[in-house]
Amino acid sequence: MRAMFKPVLIALLTLGLSACVTSVPPDTFEISAPPLVPNVAGRTRAQILIPEPTAIKTLDSEKIVVKPTPYSVEYLANSQWSDRLPRMVQLRLLQAFENSGRVGAVGVPGQGLAIDYQLVMEVRKFEINAANAARATIEISVKALNDRNGSVVRTRVFGTEVPVAGTANVDYVAALDRAFDRISSEIVSWTLALI
Repeated sequence: MRAMFKPVLIALLTLGLSACVTSVPPDTFEISAPPLVPNVAGRTRAQILIPEPTAIKTLDSEKIVVKPTPYSVEYLANSQWSDRLPRMVQLRLLQAFENSGRVGAVGVPGQGLAIDYQLVMEVRKFEINAANAARATIEISVKALNDRNGSVVRTRVFGTEVPVAGTANVDYVAALDRAFDRISSEIVSWTLALI
């Protein structure tokens, strides 16, 4: 019995190891850098800090969220973000402000800016809503905080939906990218008008 068990065990281990070696890594995506937005109204010499947004654990990862129903969560198969979603949102929003050319300075914690305002954000939705016709849905809550006295100047929830044109993973990500372009432009315009 032992003589028969040993070759079977070796065969199973070899098969298991070969499955690990041949598994295909997931496709990796990122939100594209926001385009230059020269037509944004307003200008400020203020320096703005963008801390990393908060998000529930479902969104605080590299996984791309798909909601087949309002109450269930799945992830886009064989796909992932290039970084944790809140970190990617933080850095791409920073680029949107820089690309506007209408702000004194913008940075993230640790960059040593003399901060005038902070944009405290919560990513509430960043998903493919697949309940009916698939669409990219993003919702981000933003608080403009006066860093000099700690008071909240104003709060607004930004939301948008963009239809998905296709059924491939790249089509879902492209819709999320277009939706984020729209949201980031709105956040930049709102902030510049506010401060």
